[in-house]
Amino acid sequence: MNFFRYRTFKGKVLLLLLCIMGISTFWVVSETSFKYNFHSFINTECVSGSCLVQNQSWFNQRFQNDITPLLTSNYILSEEAFNWWKRMQGERRNMTFFKKTTQEIFEMFPAFPPVPKPGVDGCTCAVVGNSINLKGSHYGKLIDFHDFVFRMNRGKTQGFEEDVGTRTTHRAMYPESAMNIDNSTYLVLFPFKIWDLQWLVKSVCSFVMVVHPAFMKYVHESWLEGAGRYPSTGCMVVILALHLCDEVSLFGFGADSDGNWSHYWETLMNKRLHTGPHPGSVEYDMILKLAKHGRVDFYSGR
Repeated sequence: MNFFRYRTFKGKVLLLLLCIMGISTFWVVSETSFKYNFHSFINTECVSGSCLVQNQSWFNQRFQNDITPLLTSNYILSEEAFNWWKRMQGERRNMTFFKKTTQEIFEMFPAFPPVPKPGVDGCTCAVVGNSINLKGSHYGKLIDFHDFVFRMNRGKTQGFEEDVGTRTTHRAMYPESAMNIDNSTYLVLFPFKIWDLQWLVKSVCSFVMVVHPAFMKYVHESWLEGAGRYPSTGCMVVILALHLCDEVSLFGFGADSDGNWSHYWETLMNKRLHTGPHPGSVEYDMILKLAKHGRVDFYSGR
């Protein structure tokens, strides 16, 4: 995958579509928010070609092209990565039990899970978070225009189509956040413990992709520099998309004014939750840097 190529024709069409959505969409964004996002995308301290070198260096120090994002039947999992994975939620069972469980999975599902395939103009992916800033954003048509649309956990579309779109090609979740998905949507499972894998064996799913534990460790250590207990699902999907897609657009990320990850479809009852075990500010800063360095297009909403 060439991460240094010029923007494809499809990328230009995306930009054109955003413009067509109307000046009214942009006027609903507050002046403060607009100024913040505008300046966050521009490094005024860079001179001449130094920006390109700095941007490449920051990204290349973190991006590992040889990492395996998904589990396959011939996966390799080091003891070090497995032990890190076990500590996330206190898993006590050993590697032997883990391998036995994954073997059952590959007896049910394809040994090599399908991944997005680049088209003539490249593969475009929309990663849609659940932030309340999606309300009133009018991003729906823009989101649906992408080749693949990744959504997180219980992120809803019905009743919110104008802001979040209608299409879902991939649904990233874990058992505690599970919801019914249709037969055309891929379940992207982030296993936090062996029980999550056992749940998958008992579930009724047509298309399944299981994220590699070593990939989860890689996101935590390389991209978040070990901050927090472990990355959020949304953060891991962002990095997953960088590995699977040619062009990545991000929607619905960021905390509310109280520092909470409020969802666009519900009222948050626990105002002290904030971002839980996840390093919310570090993850958001990572997204801003990816956008500033031209690795993703970030639509911050209202």
